[in-house]
Amino acid sequence: MIRSLLLAAGLAAGLSASAAAQQPAPDPHAHATRSLQGDQSAWRKDPMWRTYYQLTIEAFAAGPAKVDEAAYQAKSYELFRQFAVTHGVPPEHMVDHLKLIPGQIVKIVREDPEVLKTYDNFLDATFGPP
Repeated sequence: MIRSLLLAAGLAAGLSASAAAQQPAPDPHAHATRSLQGDQSAWRKDPMWRTYYQLTIEAFAAGPAKVDEAAYQAKSYELFRQFAVTHGVPPEHMVDHLKLIPGQIVKIVREDPEVLKTYDNFLDATFGPP
C-alpha cells in the first residue's frame, strides 16, 4: 500500500514537473506600465522640456493652490510657439497640439506635488513612463 502511494505520488510529481516544463517562462515585462503613445524619447530629450519644467516650478512656487493658471498657460503657449519654430512647425499647430498640457499639469501637481520634486518625475507625469 505504501509502495502504491509512493508510486502514485511520484507519478503525480512527475506529471506536475512535466506540465510545468511545458509552460512558457513568464514574461518579466508582462505587467510593466507602457506608454500607448509610442516612443517618446525624442520629446523627452528635447531641452524645451527642461525649460518647461523650470517654468512650471516657478508657476508653483507659492504652492499648488496659488497658481495663476491663466499666466501659466500664456507662458506655456509662448514656449510651445518657440519650440515649434525650432522644429520647423507652424507655431499655432504646436500650440493646438499641446494646448491641454498646462491645465493637465496644474491638475496633476495639485493631486501629487511630488511630480515637481525631480525632472524625471515631471517627465513621467507629462509623457508617462519611458
